[in-house]
Amino acid sequence: MSRRSLERAMATYTSRYPRTRRRTDDMVRKVRSIIDDAGINYLSITGRAKSPASFSDKVARRASELGHTDFDPALDITDQVGVRIITYVHSDIEPVAQLLAENFTVLEDRDMGRETASEGRFGYASRHMLISNDPSATAYDAAQCMSVQLRTVLQHAWAEFEHDARYKGDVPAEFAHELDRRFTLAAGLIELADREFSVIRDTLSSGLSQQGEGRFEDGLRVDPRELASFLAGRYETSGFARPEAYVEAANWLTELEVTSIPMLADELKSVDSERISRSMGYRHQPGAVRRLEDDLLARYRERFVELPANEERRDSLRGRLQRLGRVGD
Repeated sequence: MSRRSLERAMATYTSRYPRTRRRTDDMVRKVRSIIDDAGINYLSITGRAKSPASFSDKVARRASELGHTDFDPALDITDQVGVRIITYVHSDIEPVAQLLAENFTVLEDRDMGRETASEGRFGYASRHMLISNDPSATAYDAAQCMSVQLRTVLQHAWAEFEHDARYKGDVPAEFAHELDRRFTLAAGLIELADREFSVIRDTLSSGLSQQGEGRFEDGLRVDPRELASFLAGRYETSGFARPEAYVEAANWLTELEVTSIPMLADELKSVDSERISRSMGYRHQPGAVRRLEDDLLARYRERFVELPANEERRDSLRGRLQRLGRVGD
């Protein structure tokens, strides 16, 4: 590719750069909407339009590698629009990839971690997809393409730290081998941690739903997972409880005919949680479910004590009710 051709390609890209930035913003919004609608949790979804300087560097490298004259940068540089999706756990990567495949045409799909593992080593792990807005696309067309990176939080931390350490160029040659060894070790530990986080998340989710199955046939109950989220916001300084505690709390609410989080929030609107906590005289910070129980006790008093779920501990609850006195009335 001649210098003149390179300059023309650069000028064309620079003139179209504002349009590329708008296309990037549009694609980020679209991808975020797709994933939000599916209810998949993630840390971030960000995008970048390839800068003119970066585009110029890549065109020069690609032209040197290919060495032919029919190279068209406007069509062949396919990462002009880039989107990065960072999930919390590795088990969410595949569902996100499937969502992208359902909504776009997939031109390329590479699991870099799997490719590295097939070589018998640990290292860079990220899933790279090249997708197109054109449903009939069978070949690359940068005007329709979007480059997508899918990573977990831990994979992203490794990749960013590794890139920063290697490309600053301040690692002495005699330490390069040791650096490689340590990054390989860290990559292996991160893969293990990613797997464990997925297991932890799945165990908590299945534990909550299994313990809640069959308890309320009419279905009019607060979801224990939604309750856990609500309590984390209401009692910010209190720790999480065991999964079964949230199921038990959902049972109280059903027996009190509180069937939604908004309804619960409205019922507790007049309750002074901090004053109640002080009245109980706790020596240590109580958990979130215990604080909810105190608030419900103050709000409903004897009605809460008499709930069928509390049959075996009514004496204890009445003792706590005496400590509360008239708080919450």
